Amino acid sequence: MTPALPTGPDPIAQVTTGMHVVDAAGDEIGTVIRVRVGDPNAAVAQGPTIGAGSLEGRVPDPETGDEPEVPPDIAARMLRSGYLKVDGEGLFGRDLYVEADQIAKVNQDVVELTVMKSRLTREE
Repeated sequence: MTPALPTGPDPIAQVTTGMHVVDAAGDEIGTVIRVRVGDPNAAVAQGPTIGAGSLEGRVPDPETGDEPEVPPDIAARMLRSGYLKVDGEGLFGRDLYVEADQIAKVNQDVVELTVMKSRLTREE
């Protein structure tokens, strides 16, 4: 028996900046400020690890430079699968990153997640 193919578009393809994001409990997390659809062929940047011009453990997004601002192993995974950047709460709040597989569905202008806010990656 052949597995069923998805009938709708990938949820991340339905997300646009300005949409509200809620976690698995329905609690509002913030607003989408960046959408990056994944590239399964995204290469992990190689370069000097110390000194001038070093990447200092970063995996830069070719489109934006330093995004996502997370540990290199998580950044590489996000660049391959896709991610959302959600604005941080309050004056000193750090932005959050939602990985593509953490999106349950998009309902009008709301992105519903499969995880709680505490499971999201915070910007470094």
